[in-house]
Amino acid sequence: MTACIAITGLATLARAQPTATPLATQPAWMANIQAAIGDRAVSVAIGQDGALWFHHLAYVRRPPASNEKLLLSMALLQRYRPERTIRTNASAAAMPGPHGVVRGDLWIMGHGDPGIDGSRIIALARAIRNAGVRHIRGSVMGNTGPFVRDWWARGWKDYFPADYIPLPTALTYQENTDRHGVHITDPERRAATKLTARLRHLGISVRREPGMGHAPTGLRPIAQILSPPLQDLIRRMDLKSRNFWAEVLGKYLGAAEWGRGTIANGARAIERFTRMHGQDFTAYDSSGLSYANRASARGILELLWDADGSSWGTVLRDALPSGGRGTLEDRLTDVRIRAKTGTLDDVSALSGWVWLTKTGGWVEFSILSSGFNEWTAKKIEDRIVRIVSFQASPPP
Repeated sequence: MTACIAITGLATLARAQPTATPLATQPAWMANIQAAIGDRAVSVAIGQDGALWFHHLAYVRRPPASNEKLLLSMALLQRYRPERTIRTNASAAAMPGPHGVVRGDLWIMGHGDPGIDGSRIIALARAIRNAGVRHIRGSVMGNTGPFVRDWWARGWKDYFPADYIPLPTALTYQENTDRHGVHITDPERRAATKLTARLRHLGISVRREPGMGHAPTGLRPIAQILSPPLQDLIRRMDLKSRNFWAEVLGKYLGAAEWGRGTIANGARAIERFTRMHGQDFTAYDSSGLSYANRASARGILELLWDADGSSWGTVLRDALPSGGRGTLEDRLTDVRIRAKTGTLDDVSALSGWVWLTKTGGWVEFSILSSGFNEWTAKKIEDRIVRIVSFQASPPP
């Protein structure tokens, strides 16, 4: 793992929790935020460059919902360069022989690219042809490894695998859904079927029909395609808050950190990252679907401060939705903002950066709510963000 960025959270946690500023002595914008919160269970932390400006119940641990993807994004960017790519290989027991013959099966070996689709399989077919393959004596096979095919996390509701999160696999295809949007359990077979058809279209004979299974050891790569850069994968994940992408990339990170690509190990990798930066968070998945996940607004704020001091801070900020885009499509169109949303039943979150209109500059914030209707929570979030953007200024 690359060297850690400066750890500000440990020193902060060692200090006593600050008490809220009395309303009578608060600047008007802080009093306006307090009024917007009222007596609801809303945690807020706002600050800039390590200076805490406003806080309310900021140390209360709540479910972060899809703010978990923000934590995953940080952990990925901490470990890997933004330009990193994920490969998908076509491999066989031996390189093509004379006349371009592959004597056994040709295996598609996925490694955690969540964006494999028909166009990417077409690109792989061209790469196979360019490698000199002309005949495949066996089948095209989709590898069902190396990730574990687990599909559950503590804190998920029973219907989540059917409705909210397709099976996260190492070799994906069409986000592991069929053309009707139904979640599938055989993406590897479907990728192999598409590749077989495309190879035959290119004039490459494939003797047997496609299938899927656990690839044998000792295979040799014949051709490969690469994913877009990691920063683009993270942007696509965060913009629309794609649960499937998060769990695939979580398994990718978990395999690197703990040796096995599982949902639990992806969560453990996120926990490792947050604890190395002084935060006492609990994670059971990478998508934020788990109601058992826990984070604090103050902790997320401190991680955003740390991100600002890292080489990838701007990459992270640019990956998050702006007002009127992605999961903020119908929100905050009048505010300059980059922030990650989060929504579960009676849970809401919004964390990121908002621009100060009066003085200029980005200020970091985190808002976590639980125990009441998420639509009411989002109205409070939007009200707080607008107050910060249009009324706030750095304290003297």
